[in-house]
Amino acid sequence: MSRLEAKKPPLFIREPLTGDAVSQSLSLLSGILKSSYGPAGRLKQLHNGVGGCVCTTSQSSALLGHLSLSQPVLRVLAASVRNHVSRFSDCGLFTAILCCGFVENFRSLNVAPFTVIKISKHLLSLCMDHLKSEACGCRVSVDFSSVQTLVCLVRSILTSKPACMLNKTEVDHLTSLLLKAFIFTVPCHVGTNAVLGKCVVIPVKGGRVVDSTVLPGLLIEAPEIQLGKPLAVKRTGSNMIKVALFSVSMSGDGSNPEEGTIAVHHGVSLEVSELNQLLNVGKQLVKDEVGLVVCQKVMHPSLKQFLKEQGVVAVDRAGLSLMEPLGRVTGSQPIASIHSLPPGCYGSLKDLCVESFASKHFLHLIPEDTVICSLILCNRSETAWDELKRVCETAEHVLQLTVKEPLALLGGGCTETHLASYIRHKSCSLPASTVSALGCSHTQYRLVAEGFCRSLESVARSLSHDGEEVLTDVVYGHCWFVPPGPPRVSRWSDLVSQCGCGVSGGTEELSWSCLRGQPGSPVLQGCPQEPSVKAAELRALDCFAAKCSGLQVALETASLILDLSYIIEDQN
Repeated sequence: MSRLEAKKPPLFIREPLTGDAVSQSLSLLSGILKSSYGPAGRLKQLHNGVGGCVCTTSQSSALLGHLSLSQPVLRVLAASVRNHVSRFSDCGLFTAILCCGFVENFRSLNVAPFTVIKISKHLLSLCMDHLKSEACGCRVSVDFSSVQTLVCLVRSILTSKPACMLNKTEVDHLTSLLLKAFIFTVPCHVGTNAVLGKCVVIPVKGGRVVDSTVLPGLLIEAPEIQLGKPLAVKRTGSNMIKVALFSVSMSGDGSNPEEGTIAVHHGVSLEVSELNQLLNVGKQLVKDEVGLVVCQKVMHPSLKQFLKEQGVVAVDRAGLSLMEPLGRVTGSQPIASIHSLPPGCYGSLKDLCVESFASKHFLHLIPEDTVICSLILCNRSETAWDELKRVCETAEHVLQLTVKEPLALLGGGCTETHLASYIRHKSCSLPASTVSALGCSHTQYRLVAEGFCRSLESVARSLSHDGEEVLTDVVYGHCWFVPPGPPRVSRWSDLVSQCGCGVSGGTEELSWSCLRGQPGSPVLQGCPQEPSVKAAELRALDCFAAKCSGLQVALETASLILDLSYIIEDQN
C-alpha cells in the first residue's frame, strides 16, 4: 500500500537551550515544583481531558508521572528524577528543583558549557567530601539506641506532604506506628547475610487515621470468613499449622491456552478430569496434615468445600503482590502445578486467627519468628489515603537506608544554605593549582561557584510560600524564616526564634543576610562552624543517602542538558 503522504525529514534543533520555548517550559516546570515543596507546599490537582481519576498531590513521583512533557529537555530531567526516586523514594522535589536551578543559573553565564561542567563537578566533589567528613556542620549521626532522631526523621517525611491531611495527633500516631513496623522488619538473629523484612500496607479507606495499627505477621483479606465463629484449623503433632502456597490457578477451567492445544479422547470431560485432579491434590494436602491453603488465583468451590470439611482453611485470590511476603512469613515454596507437589514445598505458622477492621475480615497469619508485618492504614478519603500510602512507603525505605548508613542531614533548608556558605568560603581561598588543573580563570570559577550557590539557596527559598523573608546567618550558614509583614525593628534577632532545622536559636549573637537570589551575597568570614546538635531540638531531618544522591543526580542531569548541541526529533 502506497503512502498517503510523503515521509517528513527529521527536525534538527540547534542549541536547544537558547530557544524561548525551552526556557519558558523549564521556568514553568520549576515554578510548579517549587510551589509544591515542603510542609506548606501548595497541592496540585492532576487529571486528563477525557475523564478518569483525579490525583491531588505534591509528591514528585506523582507530579512527574502525570504531567505530559513535550520538550525533550524536560523529559530528560523528569526521567532522571523519577529514576532517583525509584532507588531512594525521597528527595525527588529537591533533586528536580536543584536541577532546574543549575540549568537556569549556568546557562545565563558567559562561560562555555564545557568549562561550566568541569568547574561544577569540582564543586560537587567539594560538597560530597564535606558532607562525608566528621567536621560537617549539617550532618547528624543517627543513634539507633535512642528513638529521638528516628522520630524526627519520620515526622519530617510525614509533615512534608500536606495532601495527607494530617493533624499533629495523627502525625504522632503514625510516626509511632511506622517506627514500630520498622522494628518488626529487623531480624532478631543477624547473620552474615541479614536481610530486612517488609511492611505490607493494608488499605482501609474512609476510616480515622488514629485507628491505624500495625501487627506482626501478615493479614490476608478473607470475606468468606465469619467473625465470631471459632476458627477450626488442622494442626500437626507439634501444634504447628502446615501451609501450602499455590501460584497456579486451581479453578479447574483447563490449562492455560498459551501452553498449546490439548487432545481430549472421545467421551472424556475435560472439566471433570480437572476437578478430579484438584480433589486428588486436596486429598494429598489432607494426608500431609496441611492446615492452610493459599492460592494466588481462583480456587474451585468444590475443592474449597472439601478442604473446609477436612478442617483445612482455604483462601483464594491472594494476588501476586502477597506471594513474596507469604513465602517469607510461612517459609513455603510456591507450588506452580496441580499435578505434582514437590518435596519441601510446605511452610508453617504458629497460629491463625481472624481480625476485623472497618467491616473487612482478615486472616491473621502469625509465624514463629518473622520480619514481615502488616500496617492497617486508615485515612478519611481515597485521595488522602493514596498520598499517605506513598509517604509511609517512603518512610520505610528511608529507615532502611539509614540502617545501612546511620546518618541524616539537617532539614528546613539548612543543609542547602550551609553548603552554599561552605562553597563561597572555599572559593575565596582557591589554590592556583586547582584553577590551572580545571583550565579556567579565577573569574570563571567564581562565576560558576556563585551560580552553584544560588541554585542551592533557591531550594531553601522554595520552602517559603506565604511571603516569609528567608535569611542565612554568617556563622553557621543555616536558613531562617521571618514571618511576612514584620514590624519595624532594628535587629533581625528580634524576629527570629529558631533556624529551619531547629538547631540554632535566635538568642545567639548572630548576623544575618537576606536570600533573594541576587549574586554577591556576603561571604562568611571563615568556614561555617558546627553547632552543637541536640536530638530534642531538631525540627526537620532529611535522609542522608537520598539527599546526597539527589545532589549528584541534579548536577549530572544539568550537565547533560547544558551539553546538548542538537535535538533530532522524528516528525512522522
